[in-house]
Amino acid sequence: MHIGIIGTGYVGLVTGACFAEFGVFVTCIDKDDAKIRALRKGTVPFYEPGLESLVKKNLKNGRLKFSTKIGDAVESSLAIFIAVGTPPRGDGSADMSYVEEVAEEIAQLIKGYKVIVTKSTVPVGTGARLRQIISKRLKEEADFDIVSNPEFLREGSAIEDFMRPNRVVLGSASQQAIAILKDLYRPLYLLETPFVVTTVETAELIKYASNSFLAVKISFINELSRLCEKVGADVKMVAKGMGLDQRIGSKFLHTGPGFGGSCFPKDTRALLTIAGEKGVELGVVQAAVSANELQKDFVVEKIRAAMGTLKGKTIAVLGLSFKPNTNDMRDAPSVHIIGKLLEEKCTVRAFDPAAVNDAKEVLGRKIRYARNSYDCAKDADAVVIVTEWNEFRNLDLVKLKKLLKTPFFFDLRNIYEPEKMKKLGFSYHCVGRG
Repeated sequence: MHIGIIGTGYVGLVTGACFAEFGVFVTCIDKDDAKIRALRKGTVPFYEPGLESLVKKNLKNGRLKFSTKIGDAVESSLAIFIAVGTPPRGDGSADMSYVEEVAEEIAQLIKGYKVIVTKSTVPVGTGARLRQIISKRLKEEADFDIVSNPEFLREGSAIEDFMRPNRVVLGSASQQAIAILKDLYRPLYLLETPFVVTTVETAELIKYASNSFLAVKISFINELSRLCEKVGADVKMVAKGMGLDQRIGSKFLHTGPGFGGSCFPKDTRALLTIAGEKGVELGVVQAAVSANELQKDFVVEKIRAAMGTLKGKTIAVLGLSFKPNTNDMRDAPSVHIIGKLLEEKCTVRAFDPAAVNDAKEVLGRKIRYARNSYDCAKDADAVVIVTEWNEFRNLDLVKLKKLLKTPFFFDLRNIYEPEKMKKLGFSYHCVGRG
């Protein structure tokens, strides 16, 4: 089978490379000529473990192609996946202009039956809207179906998530379209992957509901961490005790400086906007968003309270991306934290294993960038771990302490054990551990 992927951002490129690995012939489309030229050479424009080797492998075997011409995908493909961005507008709603533009272009090129699949995260009602757009702009009579097939890819482990998913959600009114999509995902049958087959509207809402619920779990444990500090409890043990209850589960009960990235902040705001337009109040989701903003300020206040005045101090920040194994800086907690430290007239020096260049686009020359963790900590007044990259889990703590001007250590991810850190002579501060 031949399929087309419109958009070679994170979702589109991972989807295309993984389907090619399944044995499908894939044509990926993007308007960015420079990006397409790089992809044809096997160069991936962002950091995702294992993706570049997968792209190169399937380029070599001829199952993966890249083009700037949308017609190259539409003409040869039975199924066309829309995987362009839906960035947030100022009011929190999703900007659908890219999706609608792609739909208009597809409509003018359709000559036979096609399955149009939304892979982008889109508001409820998008499927109906795309059907309307395409129907109006068809140049000649042609049949097509709309399918909602939301992605559930975690940055840093996207290939594993695609190859071994918890579920595949397919929303469509057409049994023919569902059968075609099931055929595409046939390799997952051996893994007994659950398929959720439903309406387009339900599939669209499943995506927003899933991300918003995970955001609620993170905000809940972060709020609880603030209470733990007041009553002398250990949030790690509280989370463990909760997570062993199978009704709750242990995942996403890890406290920290707040959630970020391309999904949770955007999708929670978009869901609130959708609900608001329908006159429905989602108080729990709204509380999760508010709690997340408070958590970012809470960890900055923790630094200020421990060190006193921050003016003139040098702070070493370890970790800039919103999570490990990605270079994604979108809504990264580090940006908010660094901004607050700069307001306090601190000098900020930072290091990240993958996101330094991306951070420079966001933070520019407001901060200094280090070559490694120890270069970052040299002569600093404090070190702050913001992102839990593996290399920050095994720091040479004796060496690090010697490099610091004063031994303040703020572990915003609760990586280290408090007693060990205190024995080493650090003024150690974590989150929610009494």
